[in-house]
Amino acid sequence: MDTNQTANINEQLRDIKPLLEIPDSSYYIYWGLIDFAIFLVVAILFFVAKKLWDNRKINLAKGYLEAMKKIDWKETKKSAYEATHYARLLATDERRKELFSQLEPLLEQYKYKKEVESVDQDTLNKFNLYVQVADESV
Repeated sequence: MDTNQTANINEQLRDIKPLLEIPDSSYYIYWGLIDFAIFLVVAILFFVAKKLWDNRKINLAKGYLEAMKKIDWKETKKSAYEATHYARLLATDERRKELFSQLEPLLEQYKYKKEVESVDQDTLNKFNLYVQVADESV
C-alpha cells in the first residue's frame, strides 16, 4: 500500500465515532408491567369477592325471612325463640331495628318459662308487621 492510501484509510478511521450508550429502560418497563398486572388481578379478585359476599348476605337474609314465614305458632315457646333469633338477624336498618325493639319484649313473655299460653293477637300483629317490612326491604 502506498502512503497516500494509508493516509486515506487513517483519515476514514478517525472519522468513525465511538459507540454511543443508548439508555435502556426496558427493565423498568418490564417490572412496571408486571406490577400493573398484579395490581389489576388483585383488584379484579377484590371486586369479585366483594360481589359474592354481598350476594351471600342477600341470600342469607332471604333465607332468614323464609324461616320466619314458616314459623308455626302452635309451639309457642319454640316459635318465640325462633322469631327472636331470625328477627334479630334481619334487623339491619333503622326501621327493622325499631320494629324489633317493639317485638322483642312481646316475645320475651313466651320464653324462659316452663309452661306458656298461646300467642296473643298483639304479638302476632307485631310479628306479621315485622315480616312484611322485612319482606319489602329484602
